[in-house]
Amino acid sequence: MGEAEVVEGIIDEALPNTLFRVKLQNGETILSYLAGKMRLHRIKVLVGDRVSVQLDPYGGRARIIRRF
Repeated sequence: MGEAEVVEGIIDEALPNTLFRVKLQNGETILSYLAGKMRLHRIKVLVGDRVSVQLDPYGGRARIIRRF
């Protein structure tokens, strides 16, 4: 299995069901969801937070894996 690309971005909008619109460093906006470990440990993510996002290699949704 290949490694998924990890990039940084800023939370632009909070949507229902722990979905977020994230603006990446290259200016692209992507729909992303909260990773299971972040849900498990109840890590809160708010609009304006800087996050690490693991991109889906097939171009679907990304996964938020870390908050700074």
